Amino acid sequence: MGSPTFQQAVNVVDVSGEVTAIDSAGFGPINITRSVTITSPAGVEAGIAAPAPGAAAITINTAESGQIVTLSGLTLDGANVSNSTGISFTGPIGNLTVRDCVIRNFTQDGIDFSPAGGGVLSVSNTVVSDNGNTGIAFFPTGSIFQSSITLNRVEISNNPNYGFFLWGTPSSGGGLIVANVFESTVSGGSRCFYALTDAGHSPVLISLFHSIASGSLGTALNAEGENAYISAANSMVTGNSSDWNAGSSAVVQSFGDNYFTGNVSSTGNPTPVLRQ
Repeated sequence: MGSPTFQQAVNVVDVSGEVTAIDSAGFGPINITRSVTITSPAGVEAGIAAPAPGAAAITINTAESGQIVTLSGLTLDGANVSNSTGISFTGPIGNLTVRDCVIRNFTQDGIDFSPAGGGVLSVSNTVVSDNGNTGIAFFPTGSIFQSSITLNRVEISNNPNYGFFLWGTPSSGGGLIVANVFESTVSGGSRCFYALTDAGHSPVLISLFHSIASGSLGTALNAEGENAYISAANSMVTGNSSDWNAGSSAVVQSFGDNYFTGNVSSTGNPTPVLRQ
């Protein structure tokens, strides 16, 4: 009889229960439909096997809103399987926490977070690299009433399209979607950080603190559309083809303590933000 898989354990654990890897091994893809914590402690290598073409290594689609899913200490490797994604979150409003993980070699995105009506995404101490499209994409659907993102000590590298993508979805009375980025590095790709919205969509803000955007073949910081904002403090934008761009009434802001240096093309100084 083979070793139990994460999927078998997830199927029987109580709601909001915890599944823990005891021994190092490779495990199959996981489908999650309710609150659960899946963790691999220090010293245990829990690898999530590449999914079938067109699927995700970890699919999260809960039937009820308010579900909380935590993934900790896992290694997800897509092995370049066609049309594959690392983590896919869809369904009602929910909370996804990813910490101490490695997500690499998927032909689409590393993390797709697309809850209906918004949600909370937290990623920390995690590497998202060498995926075929975007490192982390946040694009909730429906009216946005509660959405926030926190990236803390995250390394996003060598994803050819976007490093971190924030999309303001259609909104009727919804609020601002904020992505707070701390102590993180985004490198490579056509854009390191991309905030995209327009007048008919929810406003979006990417707020950088003590972070780095480098090695982009296009624009490091790109805000596009009315009510799209990128704000940077104590951060570095270096080694890019272009440092920043604010298109169609978007705004890129600087607190004056950033380093825009070594870029092939410079747009000049971003909009200053006064300290109080």
